[in-house]
Amino acid sequence: MSNRNYSPHQQKVIKRYYDNRDAIDDQRLSELVTNLYLATGKKQEKMWDTAEQIMSRMGLPDSRIQHVMEVRDPAVLAKIVEDLLSGKLQKKKKNKSSQKDAS
Repeated sequence: MSNRNYSPHQQKVIKRYYDNRDAIDDQRLSELVTNLYLATGKKQEKMWDTAEQIMSRMGLPDSRIQHVMEVRDPAVLAKIVEDLLSGKLQKKKKNKSSQKDAS
């Protein structure tokens, strides 16, 4: 990783982003469900790739991610989002030291 010198303001912005990344990922995945219903072609394929990345980053079980990516049905992805919001599906816990290393 590059050794940049960020201003104190930039450091605070970056810290807040990573502090809220889980909520950002939840929101982004929810928005992707809607967009997948409307998209076609290459744009839709790119959205599925993004959904896979977000689900992996959230720590969802690999079997669920693989199933979603095999069927590529927005309704199945919507069910994942619903399960996340209701608490039926839990994200893997990340320890703070690994998050700090990533930033």
